[in-house]
Amino acid sequence: MENKEIKLINEDGKRIDGRLFNELRPIKMEVGILEKSDGSAYIEQGKTKIFAAVFGPKELHPRHLALPDRAVINCRYHMASFSVEERKQLGMTRREIELSKVIRHALETVVFLEKFPRAGIDVFIEVIQADGGTRVAGLNAASLALADAGIYMRDLVVGCAVGKVEGKIVLDLCDIEDKYGEADMPIAFSPRLNSILLLQLNGKLSIEEFNEAIKLAKEGCMKIYELMKETLKKKYGYVIMEEE
Repeated sequence: MENKEIKLINEDGKRIDGRLFNELRPIKMEVGILEKSDGSAYIEQGKTKIFAAVFGPKELHPRHLALPDRAVINCRYHMASFSVEERKQLGMTRREIELSKVIRHALETVVFLEKFPRAGIDVFIEVIQADGGTRVAGLNAASLALADAGIYMRDLVVGCAVGKVEGKIVLDLCDIEDKYGEADMPIAFSPRLNSILLLQLNGKLSIEEFNEAIKLAKEGCMKIYELMKETLKKKYGYVIMEEE
C-alpha cells in the first residue's frame, strides 16, 4: 500500500484515529498483577498492550558478572510472535536486543544501583499486542514494575513518542502513523531530574520541528507521569521519591 493512498490527517485537523495533534491515546495502567514476580505492571496505550515483571535485587548469576559497588540491571524487551499483524519469528531479533539495551540504560539512570552491590535486577518487558509506541510504553511499564518491587529510585522514567505526520508534529503515534509518517521520535524523560534519558529519531526534522517535538513530547510525558503516580497511589496510598 502506498503512502499517498492513506490520508492520515483530515481537513478538520483530526488524525486517522480521530485524535488532535497533541492528544494521547487512552491509557490504562495497573501494578502488582503478576503474583510470582517481585514487581509487575500492565499498560494499555491505545491498542498496544504490554506486561512488565521485575525480579530482584538478588544474587547475580554467574557471579563473575557481579559488580562490587552496585547492582546490575538485566533487561529483556520482547514482542510475542502474535503481537503483530504478520506472525513474528520466535526468539530475539536485533531490534529487540537494541531496545533492551537502550531501555536498560534509561532505567540505570534512576535506580539507586549502589544500594545493592553484587546484586542483579531482572526486568522483563513482554509486548502482547503492538500498535505503535511499544518501546516507550514498555519503558513506562518497567518503571512501574520497579516501583512496585520497592526498588529505590530517584524518579519514575516516563516515555512518550512524537513524530511528523503529513507535515504536522503529532503526539503518541499509532502504528499506521509510525509506518506512513515522515518521522518518529521516542523519548524517555525524568521530570524530577528534568533530564531526557532516551532519544531516538527515525526520519528527518528541521531544528524548529525538533524543538516543537521535544516540547510536545515533554507535555505528553507529564500527563503519563501523573497517571503513573496515580496508579501507584491507588495501590499503595503514597509515592515517595528517594533523595540522593
